[in-house]
Amino acid sequence: MTDYAQARQHMVDSQIRTNDVTDLAILKAFKSVPREMFVPQTQRALAYSDVHIDCGDDRTLLSPRDFSKMVQAADIEPTDVVLNIACGRGYSAAVIAALCETVVGLEDSEDRVERATTLLTDIGVTNAAVVKGDLKSGAREHGPFNVIFVNGAVTDVPATWLDQLANGGRLVTIKQKGAVGVCSVYTRSGDAVGERVAFDATAPLLPGFEPKEVFVF
Repeated sequence: MTDYAQARQHMVDSQIRTNDVTDLAILKAFKSVPREMFVPQTQRALAYSDVHIDCGDDRTLLSPRDFSKMVQAADIEPTDVVLNIACGRGYSAAVIAALCETVVGLEDSEDRVERATTLLTDIGVTNAAVVKGDLKSGAREHGPFNVIFVNGAVTDVPATWLDQLANGGRLVTIKQKGAVGVCSVYTRSGDAVGERVAFDATAPLLPGFEPKEVFVF
């Protein structure tokens, strides 16, 4: 029988801490959330491997290395309100909830909303709520947000997301161009939004965020 607590500690020590994620609050959050609860039963043997896990429902559980570095790049504060786009089964929302005041998870189907809500409730997360909506539209009615965290890769960032950032707010996502990807952090300052690359990373594209086809005549 797998000792998940030991596997979780090993993940933190060998996959997260060794990749320059040293914030103690982040390390504590990763040690406290049972990652194995958020993957399909058939994938639980891979729960603590440093790989992206296909959850079989057009959602991916990002690898511990990439996800933890994205969380650190988001610079989440205890008073922040965070929008977690494509929260999937809720693992990302659970980890982020340990770092902030409130998490709004966004999913595009009732099934995904219900499953994530149930799993978050099962592990005792009380400051996260999952809502249904179009991913590209964000969740304007619940904003503005101090942090927008995108749980997957996109080719381009919709302006609607950036419009929902509070002043000083950060948006973190993986931008994928073919086989090349980077974690980009967008920061709002007044009416301006700046972008910086935090680190190299690749991940599966979220459905609906594939590059637009270009027709050559």
